[in-house]
Amino acid sequence: MKTVFTTGEAAKICKVSQQTIIRCFDSGQLKGFRVPGSRFRRIPRDVLYKFMKENGIPTDSLESGKRKALVVDDDEELVELIRDVLEADGRFEVRVANNGFDAGMMVKEYHPDIIVLDVMLPDINGKEVCQRVRSDSALDDVKIICISGMVEEDKIADLKVAGANKFVQKPFEVEALVEEMCQLLDVEPIPA
Repeated sequence: MKTVFTTGEAAKICKVSQQTIIRCFDSGQLKGFRVPGSRFRRIPRDVLYKFMKENGIPTDSLESGKRKALVVDDDEELVELIRDVLEADGRFEVRVANNGFDAGMMVKEYHPDIIVLDVMLPDINGKEVCQRVRSDSALDDVKIICISGMVEEDKIADLKVAGANKFVQKPFEVEALVEEMCQLLDVEPIPA
């Protein structure tokens, strides 16, 4: 478990901009130290925890140290497979939804770090889910990976315009999906 964080890591945990963390650090609201011989700021875990408590920021992401993933797909076997691989990985806390309506409700209350989103849901298409997530500025930091068996280039471009960060073609290796998730979230790859 990490004991010291960079301003960027603290910003992700607190779900604020890095500039906000730097301002709080520089004004003394958020204690920490500078790396000797450099301008880099570092924030100890206990200090960050206290800062989050004092400012009403949920501390669950700091406590578990895990990234929150929401997997949205109506293919229950695929959802279970992705969930099993992510939970075995140990760096993710996973929730699942089988339709767009449930996904919309979960995104608001769970505030995932990343959404793995099937484009063809029974009740809503993935493009619309992307647009809804992107229309809420509180969710600006949420990454979205769309998955689908469709291959039309213009549809993939539409998804990216709607706010998807990545598109992964079905069928795929779940390990490759996890790698994409780690890249988007800036999570260190586990050495093989």
